[in-house]
Formats: sequence, C-alpha cells, structure tokens
Amino acid sequence: MDCLAGLGWFILLVAVVNIEAQNKPPIKINSKCLGNLLRVDVSRLGGRFLEVSVVINNSSIILKPSLSSKCGFTIKKDHLGNAVIYASVQNCFAQNVDDKAFTTKLGLRLQSDNVVEDEFYLVEETCYYSSWASREIICKPNYMEVSVKKAAPTDYNLPAYPDSDPRKAAEQPMDAGFRITTVVFFTPEERVMQVDEAQRNGYGISSTPTRLVLRSPNPSRETYTKDVAGVPMTVLSTSIIFEKTKLTTQLYAGAACPQAQGGVYFTETSIRWFLPRRIDPLIYSKHFRLLEVNMGVDGRKLEATEMSARNYSLTLDDLYVIVEIPIGAAGCQIKSHAQDGQYFTSYMIELMLELLWTEDDTNEDTRYKVFLPVETPLQLQPPQVIDATVPKEMMFKALIGPVGFDVMLKNISSPSEVLSLADCIARGFKVFDQMSPNGCSKVYIVEVPFTDRVVGQRKEMGVTIYNLHLTFGFLVLPKHAPFTATAYLRAKLEDIAPPSAAPPSVSGSCDDKNFYVLVKYGTKGFNFQTIMGKRVLTGSLAQQYGLMGNDTHFSLIVPFSAADAMVEAVESSSIKSRLDVTLRYPKTNKNIQDFSLACNFVTKLIECFPNGTITAMAITLESVPSLNPRRLTLRNPACGPTYSNDQYAYFVFTANSCGTTRKFLPNMMLYENEISITDELELRKLAQSKEPEFDLKVFCYYDINTNQAMGFNTRPRRSEPYDARGEMQVEMRVALDDSYSVFHRVEDDPITKYLQQPLYFEVELMGSYNPKVSIELAYCWATLEEDKMSLPRWDLIVNGCANSRDPHPVIFHSVLPKGRVNDPSNVKRFEVPMFAFAEDKDNLNRQVFVHCEVVICDVRNPVDAACNVQCSDQDNTMKGQKLAVSDDPGFKSVTSGPIIIMSP
Repeated sequence: MDCLAGLGWFILLVAVVNIEAQNKPPIKINSKCLGNLLRVDVSRLGGRFLEVSVVINNSSIILKPSLSSKCGFTIKKDHLGNAVIYASVQNCFAQNVDDKAFTTKLGLRLQSDNVVEDEFYLVEETCYYSSWASREIICKPNYMEVSVKKAAPTDYNLPAYPDSDPRKAAEQPMDAGFRITTVVFFTPEERVMQVDEAQRNGYGISSTPTRLVLRSPNPSRETYTKDVAGVPMTVLSTSIIFEKTKLTTQLYAGAACPQAQGGVYFTETSIRWFLPRRIDPLIYSKHFRLLEVNMGVDGRKLEATEMSARNYSLTLDDLYVIVEIPIGAAGCQIKSHAQDGQYFTSYMIELMLELLWTEDDTNEDTRYKVFLPVETPLQLQPPQVIDATVPKEMMFKALIGPVGFDVMLKNISSPSEVLSLADCIARGFKVFDQMSPNGCSKVYIVEVPFTDRVVGQRKEMGVTIYNLHLTFGFLVLPKHAPFTATAYLRAKLEDIAPPSAAPPSVSGSCDDKNFYVLVKYGTKGFNFQTIMGKRVLTGSLAQQYGLMGNDTHFSLIVPFSAADAMVEAVESSSIKSRLDVTLRYPKTNKNIQDFSLACNFVTKLIECFPNGTITAMAITLESVPSLNPRRLTLRNPACGPTYSNDQYAYFVFTANSCGTTRKFLPNMMLYENEISITDELELRKLAQSKEPEFDLKVFCYYDINTNQAMGFNTRPRRSEPYDARGEMQVEMRVALDDSYSVFHRVEDDPITKYLQQPLYFEVELMGSYNPKVSIELAYCWATLEEDKMSLPRWDLIVNGCANSRDPHPVIFHSVLPKGRVNDPSNVKRFEVPMFAFAEDKDNLNRQVFVHCEVVICDVRNPVDAACNVQCSDQDNTMKGQKLAVSDDPGFKSVTSGPIIIMSP
C-alpha cells in the first residue's frame, strides 16, 4: 500500500455550512502527501475570496503571510481562480506521532458579495513519512526549513577533529530533558538571541522526539547572500543551544536556497535552470557523493518516461544540475497580457529539484528540496487564424489561438455590425473552445454558415466564391484588457456542371526542397494560361522547372528559393515559402483557378564554424516587398553582404568583427549580431511605405569546455603498397600559393577566397615511400554541397585531362623531388582559376566543395592503358602519362571544402 511506502494516505473531511443557492459551480478540493510536504489544491474559486486557517483544539488561526513563513505554509493563488496550499509535515500545528505520522487540519472559508453567509470547508489529512535523512532542507519562496536529526546516546561517537565541521562539534547525545534556550546566528558575524526573541522575530523553532526543526522567513535579517558557482543564494547558519541541569549542548542547523530566478536563463524556445551540484555553505567534507537527483513539477516527482514525453531534460556536469524544458511544454501555465491592443503571454511553471547526498567524513546524508517558480519575459503572441473550411459543408470554420485560459471571447464583428456571443448563437454561428494538446492553452473555434448575411459571394466562370471578414474581440481577465484578431476567409465552390465540361485544374505538394505542381488539362478545347507567381509560364521557364507531361496533364518542379516563390516567414532553421499558380482564360483575363501552396523548408540560414567564422543569409519577405537586400548590413554599417541580389543577402564575418557582441553563459559563450537597414535614406523609404522593419538576429553558441572521446584500433596491412588494388590513404589539401609549401589547416575550415583568386590543390598518396606506385587523377569536379552527387556540378578534370569545354581550364603543376616530396609519383598538383565558376555567379552565395576520383597505378607496367594516356590539348596540361578510365580502375574519392567564395 502507498502508506507503507512513506508517501502517505489521507483522510479528507469536507463540512459545508449554510451554502446559499447560487450559479457558481462548487469548488474542487484535492489533497495529497508529497514526501515531507502536504499539498492541497483548491480550484473553481471564481470571484470568491479564499481565507485559509489552521484548526487546532476547535479553534481557527488565520494564516497570514508572517505566520505562514514562520510555521511552514505557502499559499499561492493564480490568475485563473485556483489556489495551492503547501504545508510542511512538521508545521507548527501538525499533530506529530513519533516523527512518523503528521496530521494537519485546515479551514477554508470562501467569501462572496452575493451570498448571506460564507462557505466553510474543513480539510484534515494525515501524512506518513518515516524515511528521514540526517538532515532535510526545504526551500520555498517564502521560507527555508531545516530538520536535523538529534543524536541519541546509542549512536553518539566523539569526533576526532571537532573543529573541522560544526555539526561534529555540536553532535552530542541528548534526551527529553534538554530544552532549547539560545540561538546563535552567523550572518556571517555572530549574533545571539534567546529562543523567545528569535520566535518573535519570525523564526519557527521546535524540538521533536528525534529532530530539531528550524524555519526562517526567506529572506530575513539574520540571513546573508553568497555566490555559489555563479548562483546567488540566501544562507541561514545557526547553532542551537540546548540546556539541562548543569549540562549544555548545541546542534548546528543551516540552509542555503537559490534566490528568485537565480541560475535561470531563457532562450526563445526553452528555460534552463542551473543549480550548483555542490552547495558549499551546506557541505563541510572533502568527500562528497551525490546519490540521487530527481526533478519535479508542482511538488510532484517525475519519472524518466514522463520527462521524456514532455521533452524535459535533466543533466549533470562538473558544476551544475541542469534542467531544461521547452517553453509551452506540458505542465505549464500561460498568463495573458494585453498592451496597446496586442496579445502577449508569459509562461509560468513551478520547478522542483530534490538532491540526496552524503558526506563520508560524517556518514550523514542530506535531502535537499528546492521549489523555483519561473515566469518567462513577455512575448508577443498574436493569435493565429487557421482556415479549416470545407466548402462542401457550406460552412466557414476558423480556428483562433492559441490563447491562455484567462482569455475570453467577448464579441465578433464584421464591417457592418458587432455581434455578442449570444447574437452569434441566435444567428446560427457555432462558437466554442477546446484545450490545446499541451494542456496549457485553448483554441476558439467559430463556424459561420455560407448563408449568413455577413458572408459575401460572387459567381465567376462556373464557381461561386464566398468571402468572410471577421474581427474577434477578446478580453484578458480579470482586468478585462482588450485585444483583437482578424480573419479573412475565402472559399470556392464549383457549380454543378456536366462531366463533359471539366475545366483545367491545378494541385501540388512539397518535399524538403521543392514544390511539385500538377496541372490537368480538363476537357479538350480549353485554352488557358498558367501563371507562376507573377510570370506567365513560357517554354523556357517551363524547361527551367523540369517540364514533364502527356495528353492529360503536365508537371513542374519548382525550388522553394525560385524567383516565382514568395517567402512568407523566416525562422532560425526553416523558411516558409509560398508558390501561387493561376490558371487564366487569355481572352477574358478571368481566372479559372487560383492555387496557393505554402510549405516549411528546413535550411540553415545561420552557420557557426569552429574557427569563429559565421555565415548568415537574409531573405526578402513578402511583407517587406520594397526591401533592397543589397542595403542590409551588420551592426557595423561597414559590414555589408558578401553577395546579394534582389532576393537575398549573404554575409560572411568572424565572431570578433562587425559589431558582434559576446556574452558569457554557464559552460558556453553567446555571440550575437543582427542584420538590418542602417542607411537613413532607405529607412525613410521603408517608413513611408508603412512596411514592418526588417531585423534578423544572428547568434552562435560555443561550448567553453567540451571533451571529445576518440577510440582507435590497429589491424595488419591487407596488401602491399605498390599493388594498384591495395588499400591506400589519399588526401587532398589546398595550398596558399603555387609554391605548395604552406597549406590551409583542417581546423581553418571554411576556406575563404575571392572570385578572382585561383585555388591550388594537392592530392597525395599518404604513407607511401615506394616510387613504383603512382597516383593519377581521373575526374575532378565542384559542387555547392558536400554530397559529391549533388547538382549543380562543374567538371574540372575529365578522363584525366582538363575539361576542354571550360573557358578557364585547370592547370597541372609538375612535382619535383624537393623538400617533403620524396617520390613525385605519389603527388599530383593542379590549379583551378576561380573564373571557372563565373558563368553562374548566382550559385556562389554559399560554399563550394571540390571532389576528385583518383586511381593508384603500378608504374612498373608502362604499357598499362590505365596509366599511359596522352591528353589531346598539350598546351595547358602536364606532359607525360595521363589516366584513362579502365574497365575497373579502383577509384578512390577525396573531397576538400567547404570553400567560401566572396565577391571582390
């Protein structure tokens, strides 16, 4: 049974006294034991005032804030009309049976203006808790509590070095004859109080048969602040004096709790809490072992499976216990705010960490439980309107949200009238809300019949088009602060027509890189035009989009970055792009069908490289059509884009340039910059157009201390080095110049070059000292992605020779036995003029990878065709033997990159 497990069972007794009949729903009371704490939830308060008291000896004592912190109670009321009461099982009024069973009685009085008499509820609960640690500490926002085991004569051992640990020096056996007389506070200066004076100052001090309990308001005059591993903590340190006839002993009692929001950091998507792994004010031994770490929410421990389902993370490093939770995850509470007619939210959650550690020098264990209420900064969260209309149902359906539970939909207005919710229901509207999947918010659903007078309609080419323009008026409770959301809904319903008159139609889908458009011709004889975005689909444009078709349809593949697609939104790792396709009658210029396809495409807009290089791409948005990407700059106006056109601007800079700022976080550094318009003339133009300001935040996180583990093993060589089919290591490097004496290091990636600068490549057979082995270049080419099979592709070397169709072909450099090169046959060098890519400058906005297929040959067989081919163009190639591809040449692949191409 649960009671035997120490978590307890409870007896709940509710007495209701003279409740007047009213429309308000009855309150809901739920009570449960959570280890050394009792939790009581009171919900559905509505507008009623809740007064909490303790009941002892048939008398009620109201729990005011000062008494709550002194006696171990925390009362929290939220904006949704709910209350939570926490009580320490060792609170001042608990009935204690042998430090194992604790009974608490609470009185809940509800007061309301529209009832004659108050409602009164009595809650009685017994919690069973016997698994005490030597020391137990509770950190609540309003108090700190420490419960310390008192030494008994049977387990007392005189410490060898009493001055090393105040707990050892104080630990002496005591019996029931000892009473508490004096409290010595260390602030850190010594301050002495008699026990009655300390109690008058708000401290709770009690002695049970086996334990000493000390409770302090958080903070108090006798506490002090200490920085523990970068986290500010409130520290309480005392020595409690016990006296008996001619005998005196003392017991150390102390606590340390993180201050409000201490160690808490926010990102756009998550909350991170850093709690010091070793809390120095509480640990005196050099030998400290952390035995357990548990995470919880609202005082309840979470199992690993539930944490995983909620996407919570609990990790440990050398300094911290780290909790990370996504903003908006289950277990949250959304608090709404309205400012200047706009909707803002903050995310609230009460996190809990429970640590259990032991100190070998004292053989004592400590259970440390800390509660941390967290509220994120305000975030602008305008409600989204999703059109879920199914035209065949003859009903508009709109989903508006998400919004917090403290938001109420007050009215719905059209351009011609304002309707209350009662008016809407009388007109045949359906208005209701439903909980979001995470349980933290809700979504309003509004359905409007096509036949209502607020719906506009018109007929066009055999299609009826319905339009609906609504504004939803919301209030944030309890202050009734207003904000609105607007919906523009449109639906098309084809008029019933004979099967022989089927018009053309268009449909589509997306994958991770492209839009796929399918256009059906419909009935033969229809003459129509296809408009992609704002351009008529011509033969050349269709070929560019991979036109394929037959007698019934044709299809197109349109990249999401194509000029005819519009970018609707940009996030840190994705782009929302939309492609509009219109089928139109050319004679009348009337549209047959308007089709829009919007999808999210995962792409890296910001890349952070290990050597401190940062690249960022700013893309023109549909909402800012007059933005000129060429005018964008980083914080330093002198840092413009490396490449730009009408659609985007591409920036390459280092973490210590262009106004980049640095911020130190626990275990990491944050580098931040932003891309925006700094030119005053351009800003005035944008202001006149009333378009939103463009601002792209660029940030990179770098770990400060990271350890990487590597493993390796050895195996015997499988073949001789001079065997052309042997397993050999081939490496390709980029030299700084044509002397091939200094090379770019691997840790310097990415390599940055200007368009006019040549690239000098060297391919070497590593670890070979055999002049009878030669390495030959078969094929070399360049791509924009690391995948050697990706497109587009520029051929550099074909069948061992420079690409004859390249206006700026590669140049082979001879290799002499000089310096580090002992066997020239093991090394090949070639130069690539950057003009080789100049014909397609639009593709030089990212980075380039160079790939080569090489073959290893046996030079002892000079008549072998694989190692004895002459190139036809002898003016720009290396004289001598060249490679032709044999039936099975045993190719090896090598890749160099990324190489960033910059315009001068």
